Amino acid sequence: MKKPNKRKIINDPVFGFINIPNDFLFDIIQHPYFQRMNRIKQLGLTSTVYPGAQHTRLQHSLGAMFLMGEAITQLRMEGHEITTSEAEGVRACMLLHDIGHGPFSHALEHSLVSEISHEEISLIMMQKINREMDGKLDMALDIFTNTYPKKFLHQLVSGQLDMDRLDYLSRDSFFSGVSEGIIGSARIIKMLNIHNDQLVVEAKGIYSIEKFLVARRLMYWQVYLHKTAVAAEKMLMNILKRAKELADKNIELFASPALRYFLYNEINKPFFLNTSEALYHFAMLDDSDVICAIKVWSTHSDIVLSELCKSFTNRRLFKVEISTDTVEESIRQQHLKQYQQHFGVSIPEAEYFMGDETVSTDTYSPEDDNINILYKDGTIKDIAEASDMLNISILTKKVEKHFFCYYRL
Repeated sequence: MKKPNKRKIINDPVFGFINIPNDFLFDIIQHPYFQRMNRIKQLGLTSTVYPGAQHTRLQHSLGAMFLMGEAITQLRMEGHEITTSEAEGVRACMLLHDIGHGPFSHALEHSLVSEISHEEISLIMMQKINREMDGKLDMALDIFTNTYPKKFLHQLVSGQLDMDRLDYLSRDSFFSGVSEGIIGSARIIKMLNIHNDQLVVEAKGIYSIEKFLVARRLMYWQVYLHKTAVAAEKMLMNILKRAKELADKNIELFASPALRYFLYNEINKPFFLNTSEALYHFAMLDDSDVICAIKVWSTHSDIVLSELCKSFTNRRLFKVEISTDTVEESIRQQHLKQYQQHFGVSIPEAEYFMGDETVSTDTYSPEDDNINILYKDGTIKDIAEASDMLNISILTKKVEKHFFCYYRL
């Protein structure tokens, strides 16, 4: 019997043709956990601002795997040994690095699931796939957890210049239409090298790195932390928290089996570690479960839930005021009284019609991981020291903004 051909080619709008080079990587792509990412948007609610931002986490993971292949080819050309099994392991790691994201990831993490991050869920899901694949992901797991001897492989997966960032900046810029995020990912990869088991960039690539850092800063404030996207996420968070509060009182809510599990149970880290049930329901949960529930909840008898859901569905989002400090308590109390009178609700219920969000980013933090520049004489300098551009020193500073989100009557 003829063996089926698993060596597929994917036509990607950002990078062109992406080759799936072997059966091992193809089997990972075909796994239900991976395919679930095709039902989860990469940018969550950013499409409320940029309607084109409809791409999925699956697309991003495939793009990151492609860039990892390009990086491996480049480093081998520089004379560094990367075995076939290491190349497969690090590409598998790149495919699966985001697998633990839930629908509207951060909103879910702050409302229905507690004490566990999407990174930890990613690890649990990877371990589950590894058992199903008879240990073929052992090396990928070692690289993911940074326990593999060659540390530069982990840097390629999770670091200041990892393939995750190179893909999502290019992809998010492409689909959102925000041209400020365009980076020369191919040029950056061509400048990669290894020095003392650390990923470095050759000196002639310094301008590409400067552009990468500036693009990252612009994308954060213009796309990822856009005030309307933050307001939409805060509204969704309040909807899910209200639904959870009602579920805790055994009030009946429409929900898919997967969403119902998280609404009517207290799910935390021990649940994921000790019960297969939690992981099963999480793997069945995607954007459609949440959106469908919100549409139905818009006619619920609870005024708080129904009003928020109607507004969310019809894009009547929270208004946002940005400041360098938290909002004054007198302003909060004024809004609460208005909601209390308008909707006939209690003060705790009125709280759902507003929210505070502190957002911050430091674009480049040498404390986390360095971007090191390699000179021809073998010396190394951090990009913040090597760059003659004033902006680099500015980019290392943490910028913090306070968003006060509130329902406009």
